[in-house]
Amino acid sequence: MKFKTFRSAVAGVLALTGMVGSDALLAQQYPTKPIRVVVPFAPGGGADVLARLLAKPMQAKLNQMLVVDNRAGAGGLLGAQIVAGSAPDGYTILLATASLAVNTSLLANVRFDPIKSLAPVSWLASGPLVLVAHPSVPANSLKELIALAKNRAGGMNAGSNGAGTTSHLSIEMLRQMTGIEIAHVPYKGGGPAITGAVSGEVDILFATAPSAKPHLSTRRLKGIAITTANKSPAFPDLPTVGSVLPGFESNNWYAVFAQVNAPKEIVTKLSEEFSQATKAPEVLSFMAKDGIDPVGSSPAVLGSYFKNEVIKYSDVIKRGNVRAN
Repeated sequence: MKFKTFRSAVAGVLALTGMVGSDALLAQQYPTKPIRVVVPFAPGGGADVLARLLAKPMQAKLNQMLVVDNRAGAGGLLGAQIVAGSAPDGYTILLATASLAVNTSLLANVRFDPIKSLAPVSWLASGPLVLVAHPSVPANSLKELIALAKNRAGGMNAGSNGAGTTSHLSIEMLRQMTGIEIAHVPYKGGGPAITGAVSGEVDILFATAPSAKPHLSTRRLKGIAITTANKSPAFPDLPTVGSVLPGFESNNWYAVFAQVNAPKEIVTKLSEEFSQATKAPEVLSFMAKDGIDPVGSSPAVLGSYFKNEVIKYSDVIKRGNVRAN
């Protein structure tokens, strides 16, 4: 009996060793066919452009095509579900944005848990929203803006890129952390929202960096603060919201995920390749124009950050009773 037990144990060790060796060999050979990059938004947006720019240096390095597949729907969750349900071989991956963390809690009848169904690959880039105000608003700093809202009858109104967007949730975070009255005015996208801010329809707006930048330089809007934890090279004169309200962070990030059971060696290889690709000149040029900064993290860093993002937005959504529409 002891001999049989020993033989079974040895067989198990050998089998495990063979599996590890097989996965390592698989990673060395990977990829042997084109990689499908699911972008869960329509062509032409930031995620789509970034995916196509990253594909160029990676294709040259990996000697395989990276085929961008736009699958818009359900605020980005449709594309995420496609990847979650794909074969766990690393040949179908997702290029997601912060909307993945938001819509997990915001939308009803979400059929999967992205934390349990997706393997983090790399946090690619990080960019702020910019808190802007119409020039008629008599406040030039966040402290002055908060004081104004507290002393003004009815508070103030704030535009957003749409109900349930990070632009909207940033307003909700500001309201919850300060107690000020803010009437939410949702627009159908970033373009109409910035037009509303410039025209004075709304007092303030958490705008995307590319939409805010030209209006700050012409002084049709004034910059108050940015929403990332650290200051941004794209807006060197603007402080962070967190410098006044510790813990406030709202990040327009981009990240890559694979199917949760994809071999770890392949996930690691993909992470390294994406991290290198973020340093390509054409990628850095796009990021600078869009006011985002390269990150290129490990899978572990993205995994931890993504879990915290899901928890943070879930809490904001529940406390504010936020609805998608």
